[in-house]
Amino acid sequence: MTKPALKTDMPDAAPPVARHGANTFDVEAIRADFPALAQEINGKPLTYLDNGASAQKPRQVIDAMSRLLEHDYSNVHRGVHTLSQRSTEQYEAVRDKAAAFLNAPSRENIAITRNATEAFNLVMHGYGRAHLNAGDEIIITEMEHHANIVPWQMLATERGVVLRVIPIDDRGNFQMDAFEQLLNPKTKLVSVAHASNVLGTITPARAIVERAHALGIPVLFDGSQAAIHMPVDVQALDCDLYIFTGHKLYGPTGIGIMYGKEDILDRMQPFQGGGDMIERVSFDGTTFKNAPYKFEAGTPPITEGVGLAAAIDYVSAIGMDRISAHEHELLLYATERLKAIDGLTIYGEADHKAAIISFAVAGVHAHDMGTILDRFGVAVRVGKHCAEPLMDRLGVTATARASFGMYNTRGEVDRLAEAIEKAKMLLG
Repeated sequence: MTKPALKTDMPDAAPPVARHGANTFDVEAIRADFPALAQEINGKPLTYLDNGASAQKPRQVIDAMSRLLEHDYSNVHRGVHTLSQRSTEQYEAVRDKAAAFLNAPSRENIAITRNATEAFNLVMHGYGRAHLNAGDEIIITEMEHHANIVPWQMLATERGVVLRVIPIDDRGNFQMDAFEQLLNPKTKLVSVAHASNVLGTITPARAIVERAHALGIPVLFDGSQAAIHMPVDVQALDCDLYIFTGHKLYGPTGIGIMYGKEDILDRMQPFQGGGDMIERVSFDGTTFKNAPYKFEAGTPPITEGVGLAAAIDYVSAIGMDRISAHEHELLLYATERLKAIDGLTIYGEADHKAAIISFAVAGVHAHDMGTILDRFGVAVRVGKHCAEPLMDRLGVTATARASFGMYNTRGEVDRLAEAIEKAKMLLG
């Protein structure tokens, strides 16, 4: 059953680009939209560099969610009363906005999930269980997040599917030659990160698709770290599936997006059963809605959907190309500043990187580094970053990770570098 395109009648709050002009990237105006950034931590200005884990939220997102909860909230779909219709329109708008954000052909290509991990599990159950058998192969890389490893391992245990791993070189580059050697008639799916959450490596997505499609193999990209840093055009990539999560794109937790080509969505089976994803239910059997709605069982993330729609509006108005350029400049500056620190090693210096730097300082455990940095108001992520096989490949137990967003500044890079130097003195 095809649902009509729905448009929200809520007024959109003007993002900074609308207030200050399309030809300027006014980072201070952007920062003013993020209430959390105005605070002090341990008597120091907050320097938030943990965007790869989850980004802060602009006032426009917070207000959109508050307006829904204060004035328009009701359960969505099938309600004939005014509040239900308002909620439905505002919630379903996220499907239209996500389609435009990814340049998908239609809103019917967009399935709404609770997060990126759920989307991977959806593909594993809905496509893997339905179409893969013992001896079939799935190709991933050494630098995958656990969300793109563990579901396939579960399928391997259950069905005898074989997991093949593309190695990276010492700089963190994707190895195209190794990928081509792994491709064979047994390969039934290629599932790789568009950008690494640890190394920042941007994989050659279009070339990957071309090589796989030459053998009729579908390609899934984990876009959780790519869609937040650069423009993504799924039609230009020609990928079969693309996944990203809302909370890294300045939206709320509890919502993710899965793009899929029509043919592969139609071939996939429902992941969960229950209300809202059905066409008709009787004790003799059940028929399901068409894709993507057959993947959306139960009460959806209504408030979260409204928040993500507002977040997509926000970044789209600024321009992902302009955000990407700003973050790339920060990456270059931060790389230069951190390389000048004695004893500091940067992990991942691929030819093409998103604005992520994982590092370690000789003789200092990553968790100790993160704790001391927090004393100076600098927030970074420490640990294995849900990429334990990659940590093994790098030969480290943990790293600290600074991940940049559109609101970060060169001054904050300086604070990071200064705080690392102070941490070295305190811990040395």
